[in-house]
Amino acid sequence: MKYSIAALFASLLIIGCSQKDSGKNLHITGNIKGLKKGTLYIQKIVDTSLVAIDTIKIDGDSHFAAELDIKSPEMYYLFLDRGVTNSLDNNLPFFAEAGNINIDTSLDYFTSDSKISGSKNQEKYGEYKKVAARFNDQNLSLIEARFRAFKTNNIKTIDSISEAQAQILKRRYLYATNFALNNKDLEVSPYVALTEIPDINLKYIDTIQKSMTPKVAQSMYGKKLIKFYNDRKKQETAK
Repeated sequence: MKYSIAALFASLLIIGCSQKDSGKNLHITGNIKGLKKGTLYIQKIVDTSLVAIDTIKIDGDSHFAAELDIKSPEMYYLFLDRGVTNSLDNNLPFFAEAGNINIDTSLDYFTSDSKISGSKNQEKYGEYKKVAARFNDQNLSLIEARFRAFKTNNIKTIDSISEAQAQILKRRYLYATNFALNNKDLEVSPYVALTEIPDINLKYIDTIQKSMTPKVAQSMYGKKLIKFYNDRKKQETAK
């Protein structure tokens, strides 16, 4: 028993030392159930394009690992090249940050089966997406109803649906704004502001960027939000 405990401690020590020696601060592990052969690409957006920053070959073992250096929490994408088809279910976004992140999913349902742990930003972003999906579902239902109303030229129904869609949009923007303000100590706050409500009234963007903690304000997305606010303010002042 003493030997087993000592061996376990030694193994953990070796793993810890190897991570420190690598000089990388982001350690990604995962498993894609059912994947026997393929290639994984870890990507991020550079300018407006997705760029691969690491490549992982899968051949027999569906488990994978990667070590990267990340300067600021950022949205990354795990892209699966199936080698056979370019399915829409091939690109899995995850909010990367320094530390240990684990991604478990399946080959058949690559994005919908995903379980991602180890990132506080990812955890909060997942909560945001669940609520945002409800607004999207409600709007899709109204789009279908609107299409049927157009076919019958039911103007009264069309107007009613348009008003309902406007109310959904208002609620979605209000939710995104409150989410950003309630998570001002996380980088997901400016990210949501930039990607979900960039065209909201400028005063709300101002409130969000002013509420950010100093750490978040100095992050990549924090700096982008501040620049975005300043650029929009100049444009609107010049009109």
